[in-house]
Amino acid sequence: MNNLKPILLDKLESISTILSENYKNNEHVGVLSGISGIALFQFYYSKFTEKESHADVGVEIISSVIERINEGYSFPTFCTGIAGAGWAIELLDEEGFIDIDSDDLLSDLDDYLSRAIVQMGEKDKFYDFLHGAIGIGFYFFKRYQSTKSLDLKKSYKVKLLEIVASLKRASIEENGMMKWESYLSEEDEIKGFNLSLSHGMASIINFLSRLTVYDDFRDVVLPILEKATQFILSNENKDVSCSSFFPSWIYEGKEKNNERLAWCYGDLGIGLTLWRVGNVLGNDMIAQKGLITVENSCKRRDLIETKVKDNGLCHGTFGMVQIYNHMYNETQKAIFKETADYWMEQGLNMAIHEDGYVGYKQWSGGTDEGWRKEMNLLEGVAGIGLSIISYLAPFETKWDECLLIS
Repeated sequence: MNNLKPILLDKLESISTILSENYKNNEHVGVLSGISGIALFQFYYSKFTEKESHADVGVEIISSVIERINEGYSFPTFCTGIAGAGWAIELLDEEGFIDIDSDDLLSDLDDYLSRAIVQMGEKDKFYDFLHGAIGIGFYFFKRYQSTKSLDLKKSYKVKLLEIVASLKRASIEENGMMKWESYLSEEDEIKGFNLSLSHGMASIINFLSRLTVYDDFRDVVLPILEKATQFILSNENKDVSCSSFFPSWIYEGKEKNNERLAWCYGDLGIGLTLWRVGNVLGNDMIAQKGLITVENSCKRRDLIETKVKDNGLCHGTFGMVQIYNHMYNETQKAIFKETADYWMEQGLNMAIHEDGYVGYKQWSGGTDEGWRKEMNLLEGVAGIGLSIISYLAPFETKWDECLLIS
């Protein structure tokens, strides 16, 4: 690592400048694809460098978030909108970066976000983490943990129990297991079961595992958590020629193939979630399955086989670095540190875009295929910078809770 450190420090300084100069071009406020995630970078970078000027930029960005919401910004989601911005403000307060009365500031948003959850959950059965009901629920859970008001705590308890009840109603329960059907591809009209951390069942059980440690939720959540986890476990690939243990999608006629190696889809998100769930439940079999799943992925180092094209947290090298580092901190297993170091080096080698931000661009697939510059936390240089800070910092960083990692 020591030979990489000067390069990484140089990248951080450049990222900080780029974000300071360009954040106003991002119209959204959410933590993952909006400017509140960019603020997280500036505050953590301030702590890392012990330079107050970066925190000043962070304060400026958070002020802009609040101003935009006051002026009518109304997109509700965790990834892009108000729920994510509220979550980021809570985390900054929790970390001691800002001193704010979030009960006063954020509780006005509760009714609006509650209505959004009803639309997403009850009406649309859309329990997506990034863009749907689970993401807004994750914000309400942070408020439940943080509020100083007993009345507000009770109201967040009610909201969270409503989400759990809605999840239960929308589930398909059979053979002692629970699952949620969703559109896997709307254009091809493929419906099935999504196991991923970004949009699927791994995020649901990850979220439920956080609730179940509180007495307010345990009895209601536990049976759902156990049954949904069993469904994921029951879909482990039995084909030893597959390099990945779990599929990302399950639907009629799906061919068995190797999944990408990334935060968003595949074994990393499923493995780290099973590790978390197993530890919360005190179930060593589930925890070990999670551990072995992430360990197995350490062998996969070919850029083409792993489908790694870019470097952002969502589906690139720095998201992998963050997960392997987290698993190293959890277990002290040397293989995780060595794999984090490997992908960090790959990430630096891939900084080849002269017209990008510090050499990086995000690869966009689908109909709008191509490379583009990106600032945000999920797919851009704010996230790359945060991952570098976590890699180098002598202190614990909590920002990756927004990706359901820590």
